[in-house]
Amino acid sequence: MINIDISTAVGGLKLKNPVMPASGTWGYGEEYAEFYNPGELGAVVVKGTTLEPRHGNEPPRIAETPAGMLNSVGLQNVGVEKFISEKLPFLKDNKCVVIANIAGDSIDDYAAIAERLDAEKDVSAVEVNISCPNVSKGGIAFGVGADTASGVIKSVRKKYKRVLIAKLSPNVTDIVEIARACIDSGADALTLINTVKGMSIDINNRKPLLPNCTGGLSGPAIKPIALRMVYEVKKATGADIIGVGGIECFEDALEFIMAGANAVQVGTANFYNPLVMPEIIGGFRKYLAENKISSLKELIGVAVH
Repeated sequence: MINIDISTAVGGLKLKNPVMPASGTWGYGEEYAEFYNPGELGAVVVKGTTLEPRHGNEPPRIAETPAGMLNSVGLQNVGVEKFISEKLPFLKDNKCVVIANIAGDSIDDYAAIAERLDAEKDVSAVEVNISCPNVSKGGIAFGVGADTASGVIKSVRKKYKRVLIAKLSPNVTDIVEIARACIDSGADALTLINTVKGMSIDINNRKPLLPNCTGGLSGPAIKPIALRMVYEVKKATGADIIGVGGIECFEDALEFIMAGANAVQVGTANFYNPLVMPEIIGGFRKYLAENKISSLKELIGVAVH
């Protein structure tokens, strides 16, 4: 019987397994602790964190679609100081590897949050969100151009010394160009992808269903798009990547690994199957054992040619 190793590394961040929640789909983990120990996950990515608390967008914030959902939450969160004082201790007590997703209205906002988190040694990495489609300022506005994306990453790199991950938007013409700009500006790794901008119409009221008119499409509908972008960026840059988009089971997650992802995030599936991430971790172990493969690392990028 061979020893099975499903550990991985992303931008120098060592993880015991490659599975983590996508920011905003798992809160700060307290609600899921009744189902399993959050410390079982490779890492925990917390809700998008801003300098000040945010109430988010007006409801309704979610609309179901045939193969996923639209959301327009708008970065509701407790703010960086309450995250540190009220949420981080729970994650520390459960021995979680913590990745803080950060967002802002300006480059100065991003830099200020990064500097504050740099002082918190229990935050192992920051994931710079330059791809949220549901806020009027910041977010995707920084992620759709190589120059603006580069400006944010450079400012964060100056203030944050540990692992820096850039989360990119699929709502661009050339994802490789944006990826290269972020890596050249100091990002250690990339998260691909955020949601795809979409909308839904309420035919009875004859107006957009979401008050914000548009929202971010997630779930199975976007998996082929996400896989394609992970593949393209890996092939062009060789960068460390966290793949995300429509993962519902370990087979989906394994496709992302074979397309070049070093790790994966699970988003929408957490809402209807709270055990999906432990199931994916178990699926990786079973697949490796059945195929007599000792290490998951052997499969990273095997489909990239």
